[in-house]
Amino acid sequence: MIKRTLERKLRQVAGQFPVVTVTGPRQSGKTTLVKAAFKGYDYLSLELPDQRSFALEDPRGFLGQFDGPVILDEVQRAPDLFSYIQVLVDEHPDWTGRFILTGSSNFLLLQSISQSLAGRCAVLHLLPFSLAELAGRRPMPLEVMGETVPTSLEPPEAGLMETLFTGFYPRIHDKNLPPRDWLASYYQTYLERDVRNVLNVGDIEAFGRFMRICAGRSGQLLNLSGLAADCGISHTTARRWLSVLEASFIVILLRPHHRNFGKRLIKSPKLYFLDTGLLCYLLQVRSPEELFHRAERGAVFESLVVSELYKNFVHQGEQPRLYFWRDATGHEVDVLIDLGTKLVPVETKSAQTVASDFFDNIVYWRRVCGDPTAPGALIYGGDRAFRRAEVAVYPWFVL
Repeated sequence: MIKRTLERKLRQVAGQFPVVTVTGPRQSGKTTLVKAAFKGYDYLSLELPDQRSFALEDPRGFLGQFDGPVILDEVQRAPDLFSYIQVLVDEHPDWTGRFILTGSSNFLLLQSISQSLAGRCAVLHLLPFSLAELAGRRPMPLEVMGETVPTSLEPPEAGLMETLFTGFYPRIHDKNLPPRDWLASYYQTYLERDVRNVLNVGDIEAFGRFMRICAGRSGQLLNLSGLAADCGISHTTARRWLSVLEASFIVILLRPHHRNFGKRLIKSPKLYFLDTGLLCYLLQVRSPEELFHRAERGAVFESLVVSELYKNFVHQGEQPRLYFWRDATGHEVDVLIDLGTKLVPVETKSAQTVASDFFDNIVYWRRVCGDPTAPGALIYGGDRAFRRAEVAVYPWFVL
């Protein structure tokens, strides 16, 4: 089993809260993780029809069958359980790590938790593998991003295009499956189970078209009106469907950074897919070689960098503090990492050779901020790490 970065945080919060919920996209490895972290726990999946019926018809009897701590998988399938779990943990204030809950439907889970288990439940998110997890190492500390350059690097066996094309869903790597075949099945299952049955989206064909249009705009400023017009749906429907994709951990929205925090919420965000393999599938890329020649290569690479930085925060139990920066004249920094005491600009380039103009936006941003020596980072498609123009240059696999 590939060790997950989130396991450390998972064990920590299980010693502090009576209930811990692990949520994330379907097939991200939640069940495998909690079983490995809590080997002595009872385990029960509510995907099983008989157990789900038991939980729905007799919640007290269902919970009463467990003498000790238990893992309840896909718990959103029996939402009434949350109220009964609340009563139990209130009756036993000394309990910690008593219930480990997992689920794929973030909408339903968080709604139930906020209604019944607020203050009693820690919520963690598990995303597909990160580059660091696949390499068997800890993720790069973001505190040193832009300041230090690693001296020894070992490129992974898979090249950049193959990594982008394959994506990071655990089952592909565990079973060495053809990415397009597995992702086609995953995509169809997502539409039929999560979108149609759980989230009650009626027009599956239009929703699938909406996903593909979103894929074509990954890395771009979000234009809901344009998305709605191209898909033949209303602006309101486009906004709701985008929320579905966010809640399903398919996409994330990167907000613009302003000194006035409130402005971050009212300006247009940028849209990114969390898994590059799924993004390539939706873009109908058929091979790593084809991806190399596609115009979307840069956008797919940028999605890789954003998703890896996002996982770096999430898998350590932290809220991602990632933004982008753009001024009225069109100068833009791809990613801005807010570390509290400092901001770190990050530029992404899929090219294997570093050109001098790659640093222009970081230099401009430093000038605007009045700090010409502020840390900055460039992540590119090559395999060497070095410093240039007072910017730390990292190969793609260092994240």
